[in-house]
Amino acid sequence: MLARLRSSWTAVVPVVGLIVLAVTWGVSPGPVLATVIAVVLVGAVLAAVHHAEVVAQRVGEPFGSLVLAVAVTVIEVALIVTLIASGGEGSHSLARDTVFAAVMITANGIVGIALLVGARRYGIPRFNPEGAGAALAVVTTLATLTLVLPTFTTSRPGPEFSPLQLGFAAVASLSLYGVFVLTQTVRHR
Repeated sequence: MLARLRSSWTAVVPVVGLIVLAVTWGVSPGPVLATVIAVVLVGAVLAAVHHAEVVAQRVGEPFGSLVLAVAVTVIEVALIVTLIASGGEGSHSLARDTVFAAVMITANGIVGIALLVGARRYGIPRFNPEGAGAALAVVTTLATLTLVLPTFTTSRPGPEFSPLQLGFAAVASLSLYGVFVLTQTVRHR
């Protein structure tokens, strides 16, 4: 019975999320309704990640990791776009701040915890320098392209790209990600 309940919630919560979305679309929610919407949203996100994890386990490594990464990225981008579209004070810098936070969490938090746990468990942690080097190179390049370079462009006031520069940054980012995925799935599998 418990196993059945665990698997059914991942099908029920997204449907409940769609219903809540349809009922509350265009409504300015009060605190109680906003809390209900937030709980349903968190449940829908967890259900989506659960489904991605099931697919990732069936696909296996290294493609399973890519499935999970893409699923989480799509969820994060959807939430950021929703927040930016809603307007509000400071929403124009939300995407840049999110990228900066993700870089800091990845470069310092995840790597630091992995090194700490690895050192406590094994004494000297071992890692794949080719894979780690490729990941670090891509993250560093993307962070420089999206966080540093806009400060030095002069085509628009403030740290902003022009539409042409933004298009270049998008193509360059997708190309870097494609090369990284190709490297991780073929060369350093």
